[in-house]
Amino acid sequence: MTRLGAVGRARRLPLSAPVSDGRTWARNHLRTLGWGRDTPVADAVVLAVSELLTNAHIHARSDAELVLTWDGRCLHLSVHDHNPALPQPRTSGPEATGGRGLTLVAAVADHWQTHSYADGKTITACFHPPRPTE
Repeated sequence: MTRLGAVGRARRLPLSAPVSDGRTWARNHLRTLGWGRDTPVADAVVLAVSELLTNAHIHARSDAELVLTWDGRCLHLSVHDHNPALPQPRTSGPEATGGRGLTLVAAVADHWQTHSYADGKTITACFHPPRPTE
């Protein structure tokens, strides 16, 4: 018998779809893993979903493929868009209304990385599971 090494879900979010659709979809998937609404890690994942989908729609001007994969050690959040230009984190002043997305992802994820492909790029962030409460 072959043992499944990871489980995951994927969703395509067209450019016309609101980012809130991705947040709701991710929150529902997190519940199936037992990562409830009151879990800081679940909130971090949803924040990263919001930031990465916004980047795909605003900066890449692209539909986005959102994938959540649980491998037993890490929840991998991947967002693929169709612009091969890799993101460039930038410094934003206190009055800026944008420019903090990747900084936020880096702050809430255990680690993250980007990969460029002929048809675009994928940004993947890893989140370790919530710690049991005592």
